[in-house]
Amino acid sequence: MTRKTWIPIAAAATLVVAVGAALVAVRPWSATAPQASITSNATSTSAPDVDRSAAQLRSDFIDRYVRDGRVVRTDQGGDTVSEGQAYGLLVAYASDDRKTFGEVWSWTERHLLTDDHLLAWRWTPGAGVADDQSASDADLDAARALVLAGERWDDARYTEAGKTLAAAILDHETAETDLGTILLPGPWADREPYRYNASYASPAAFRVLERATGDRRWAALADGSRAATAAVLRASALPSDWSQVHADGAVDPMPASGDQGPVVYGWDAMRLPLRWAEACSAPDRALAGQLAPTLRRSTTLAAQLDLGGTAVTTDTSALAYAARAAAEQADGSSSAVTADLRRSDRTSATTRTYYGDAWAALGATMLTSDVLGGCAVGPRSDS
Repeated sequence: MTRKTWIPIAAAATLVVAVGAALVAVRPWSATAPQASITSNATSTSAPDVDRSAAQLRSDFIDRYVRDGRVVRTDQGGDTVSEGQAYGLLVAYASDDRKTFGEVWSWTERHLLTDDHLLAWRWTPGAGVADDQSASDADLDAARALVLAGERWDDARYTEAGKTLAAAILDHETAETDLGTILLPGPWADREPYRYNASYASPAAFRVLERATGDRRWAALADGSRAATAAVLRASALPSDWSQVHADGAVDPMPASGDQGPVVYGWDAMRLPLRWAEACSAPDRALAGQLAPTLRRSTTLAAQLDLGGTAVTTDTSALAYAARAAAEQADGSSSAVTADLRRSDRTSATTRTYYGDAWAALGATMLTSDVLGGCAVGPRSDS
């Protein structure tokens, strides 16, 4: 696509209401962008007798959702989003599944890669690209997976693709504020006050991409993201799915749908503790640990909580438990981590959804290994 000047967020967001459990992450749209409305049709089954390992969770995700390189949201109408393709790359890489990785990237490159070297957000079987705007979380996860794969498999194609995508993120999906450089949700959010999703930032991905590219802008983005995340957590006990960041660094929790709807810790924000618990620096991991006291007040977690930790839905999500496991790990409670990863596995097994299954697999992987370039169990730094 040709580079566009995106209109700032003013209209409704995609909000998927799950039947029994999880959905796609919600992202707000510009006034000109098409809006999707897809109800998740979760498949309920009985829990297996044996807990699944991170490797088995990844294998099950690939078997269930990856079809000829396309990650299919089978419970949401059969479409595909860039986020899902990025998850597919991370899962395949962590499993050392070079064949599936190649198929997922080949499909992504053919169908989603734009003239700006970013990924179009949504594709449908009937129309092809249904929304050509990008989502920076998907771009960041995909770039991370590509440079890791290029290094492990000595494949220059993946390395160069990852570096190109990484440069496009810095060029089109960042902004300067008094907090420092922050990650915008997409080029369409490039006007102040900036729409901001704290769960998009990934210290581990920033570190992987700085090492691969030598571009010091990744270090600046890591510093700004840490400051912005700290500001979000000062505003409330739990982070909101969406916020707005002013040029002067002020942060306001916001609903996903512009100025409408509830402000919640839900499908998006639950990724924040996972992203920060796998960080390699103690200050970053401490941000994930801040959520633990609020989340541990109730053993059973709902898929959406208010910012004080009270359930606002009866739906459940595997991500909710993986997120609490991350917060507990960052806070130093290893027994709680094991229990919550098991709850995440069981929730995923009994209520099959693309989004829940993706984060059951990714969460277990991030918290039990350093294969994705994080340091949840690997070398750490006090800096």
